[in-house]
Amino acid sequence: MRPLSPRARATEPAPAERMRSILTAAHSMTVVTDGRHHEVFRADGASPLGHIHFHDPSEAFASHQDARRVPIRLEFTDIAPTPVRDRLRARVTLSGLVATGYSADSADSTCVEFGQAVIEDATDRTYVTLEELQDAAVDPMAGCEGEMLNHLLDDHPELVTLLLRLVEPRAKRALVRAMPLSLDRYGLTLRLERADAHRDVRLPFPTPVTDLDQAGPQIHALLTAARRSSHHRLPA
Repeated sequence: MRPLSPRARATEPAPAERMRSILTAAHSMTVVTDGRHHEVFRADGASPLGHIHFHDPSEAFASHQDARRVPIRLEFTDIAPTPVRDRLRARVTLSGLVATGYSADSADSTCVEFGQAVIEDATDRTYVTLEELQDAAVDPMAGCEGEMLNHLLDDHPELVTLLLRLVEPRAKRALVRAMPLSLDRYGLTLRLERADAHRDVRLPFPTPVTDLDQAGPQIHALLTAARRSSHHRLPA
C-alpha cells in the first residue's frame, strides 16, 4: 500500500485499524495449537480475545525461559453482514508462542509471545506489527455496522439506488444489483454486481467519523451530494 502524503486525507482504514476493528467486533475465532482446532464463541458480546494477551518477544515469558513453547494461531473471518455475492471480506491471522497449553474453557489469561499478524482480502495481504495493532483505534461503527447496513438495505433500498449517482457511469454498465458492503468511519462501500463479476466502489465521507453520533450526518451528506449529482439514476 502506498503511504499517504502528510496532506492527504485518509478515505479508508489503514490495515492496522481495520484489523483492530475486526478483532473487536468478532464473535468467534479458531484457535490452532498443539495439533488441535478450538472453535471459540462468545455469545455474551465479549471479544473472543478477552483472555488472550500478546506480548513483545523481548519481554514475553521472562519467567518461563526454560518452558517448552508451543506455536499458536488465531484465525478470524470478516463476513459482510448483508447478502452480497462473495461475503468474505477479509481474513485475519495472529500467530505466536505460548508457554502453557491453551484451553478455550479456561477463565485464566493466556499470554502469547507475538509472532506476526496478517490481514488478507481479495486484493492485498498486509503484515501488521504488534505496536501498530496496539496503537490502532477501533472504528466507532465496528460494533453496529451490520445493524446500520441492514437497516439501510431493508428499510431504505431507494437510498442505495440514490447513492449510485455518486458512482461513475462506466462502473454501472451491465449492473444487475447494488448492495451496501461495508461501513466505517471513513465512508460507505457499495458492491456493484454484474452477471458474472462484481466491483466494489468506495464513497468517502466528507469528514471521517470520530464518534458514532456523527455517522448519521455523514451519511446524509453523501445522500445530499447524490441528489445534486448530474448522473442519471439507473432503473431498480
